[in-house]
Amino acid sequence: MAAVILFCALASIGFHLYLVVSGLLPTLVTRPLHLALALPFVFLFAPGGRWSRLSGMALCTLGVAACLWIAFARERLVDQYGVVVGWFQYAVAILLILVVLEMARRSVKAVMPTVAAICLAYGLFGEYLPGDFGHPGLPLDSFLGTLVVAEGGLWGQLTGVSVDLVAPFLILGALVAAGDAGTGFMSFATQLAGRYRAGSAKVEVVASALYGTISGSASANVVTTGTMTIPAMIRAGYPRPFAAAVEAVASTGGQIMPPVMGAGVFLMAELIRIPYSELMVAATLPAVLFFAAAWIGTDHFAVRLGLTGLPASALPGWAMVARTMPFFLVPLLIVVAVLGFTAYTAQLGAAFAAFAAALLLLVDATGRPDFRRWLARLATAAVEAGHQIAHIAAVIICAGLIVGVFNMTGLGVKITSAILELSGDRLWLALILTACACLVLGMELPTTAAYVICVAVAGPALQRLGLPPLQAHLFVFWYALLCTITPPVCGTVFIAAGIAQTPWLPVAGWAMRLGMGLFIVPLAFVQHPSLLELADAPLLALAATAKVGVGLWLLSFGVIRADRSPVLRGAALPAGAALVLVAGF
Repeated sequence: MAAVILFCALASIGFHLYLVVSGLLPTLVTRPLHLALALPFVFLFAPGGRWSRLSGMALCTLGVAACLWIAFARERLVDQYGVVVGWFQYAVAILLILVVLEMARRSVKAVMPTVAAICLAYGLFGEYLPGDFGHPGLPLDSFLGTLVVAEGGLWGQLTGVSVDLVAPFLILGALVAAGDAGTGFMSFATQLAGRYRAGSAKVEVVASALYGTISGSASANVVTTGTMTIPAMIRAGYPRPFAAAVEAVASTGGQIMPPVMGAGVFLMAELIRIPYSELMVAATLPAVLFFAAAWIGTDHFAVRLGLTGLPASALPGWAMVARTMPFFLVPLLIVVAVLGFTAYTAQLGAAFAAFAAALLLLVDATGRPDFRRWLARLATAAVEAGHQIAHIAAVIICAGLIVGVFNMTGLGVKITSAILELSGDRLWLALILTACACLVLGMELPTTAAYVICVAVAGPALQRLGLPPLQAHLFVFWYALLCTITPPVCGTVFIAAGIAQTPWLPVAGWAMRLGMGLFIVPLAFVQHPSLLELADAPLLALAATAKVGVGLWLLSFGVIRADRSPVLRGAALPAGAALVLVAGF
């Protein structure tokens, strides 16, 4: 089985890297093949019982066959103009929709496919609904054809981003994680932050920021850095819930830390039609504020709990840093250089960086090469990349069904009108409603799925109320991130609590105080648009960052410093809120 998994992983990696350099290929070929390569990782290589394995084999076989048929029949399907013809095409269309729904259920639980199924039911039967939420009706052949044999559903814009942009960066992240990059960013973070009070905790904040530049995944960040930092904090006498909370919060920033960020940001660049490099620059200062808020909160807890820094003997030394930093710094600099100083695409930059990361796997921190270890590391990275590509594909392709129904029926426009009416055309009320919707959706959906659904519903309403597209999309994405630390479903908290061997609910309580940047920073860049204008107005952007940073310090002081007088804390809260929420730059 291990050989089969490796073969499928190498096939997936080879296909996606080939697309980076192959030029334009028909989307009704590349996107069905993307799904076909993802199906085995969800249906065959995931743990499960006997029934799960048997049904998975059947669904995988049928799904791969259907995807291959669409790829080979592309020329005929294009001439059908989004309409299925004959019983066989009806069967293929229904089969693929069911396979994608089950793929999403196995990969991200039942909520997302349930939402997709409700949208599909609305597309089929919405004409019978009375009032404004009904629609004129859609012929079944056109409805299924648009979703399955055209580019309006399974093979739409979102799937294109998964194929062309997300997959190369996932391959890069897997290659970087398979080597000594973890040693590199941990040694640098320890040398840089370890000497300060609560040094072990601040090491985690810096390490997660560094790892987040490449990984783009909160859960991967927790597993990679948390297995090292959480036990170190516990051994140093830190409370277990605090140690886990620092890890959970800092790791969440992996999805918003440039240059890679999370899969949702690649979708954002495509949806709002701006170059990814511009989005990367615009998102930099908000990400810095998030990690600054985590650092500030950790510092306040350090004073309150009497947590000291690491002794000089525990620091690795700059010589160790110099030996290990290239393992993560070289791929990172290649990505930044390609995005910032060339006309090449982001995916080509990821491919260049992945090639460099693969070569770096040949040596360890001492500089000694080992060919057998290199092959083992490459195999580990390949399998991990295959699983990650499949997981993201399950989310994004299922989301494509939802967006496809929205576009065909006009449901998104109707919900937008309802939000505008409910908010009374007041932007702040619409923002609050949007934030609540993101929190609810995020309780059972990954960040990318919550973002796609919520921005399809609320994004147009926010824009009609005057919020620029970039601000609207970033606002939704940041609030979708809250699901990682906000009960009842908080993925990074669960993972970190498991590593710390402590109940998860106290960890979530600490994490929400440390992670207040997720709550506050989106409101800040609505009130201070210059936060997102680092490229165009750097001085104004830095001034706004400083102003919001002081506000975050005051808010964190008021929330965390229970050892100080209630009067002082009570004064800090409105002062901090004023600095963050009152426009000044």
